[in-house]
Amino acid sequence: MAAALSDKLKELLDGPVFVDIATIQPDGSPQVSPVWVKRDGDDLLVSTTVGRRKEQNLRRDPRVSVVARPEDAPYLYAEIRGSATLTTEGGQELINELSLKYTGKPYAEFNPASKEDAERVVVRITPRKIVGRI
Repeated sequence: MAAALSDKLKELLDGPVFVDIATIQPDGSPQVSPVWVKRDGDDLLVSTTVGRRKEQNLRRDPRVSVVARPEDAPYLYAEIRGSATLTTEGGQELINELSLKYTGKPYAEFNPASKEDAERVVVRITPRKIVGRI
């Protein structure tokens, strides 16, 4: 059963907040990465590329946890636990949208080396449980 994001958490995620995404390595240990995020209703969208560790981890085991914290209030946080689905459809559009949100520039302008990137992947995270103080 999906969990709903609070209005305050939606507001935080709609701004340029960096979140940390945790996936599960093949040996069971955690792997954590800071990422850009977009909200789609109560789902979170994250961009990665084919072949990256988080993409490989999520294809093998879709369980995921994301932590969001306001930059100006580090003792407030929300941990969003859920599952991820992955698709390459819309991958380039998502990274461009995220780049505009976070840098004010198209992704190719922000990261000129991106022409050498592998195919982009959209990671859709559906919350199952939300804990924390936001």
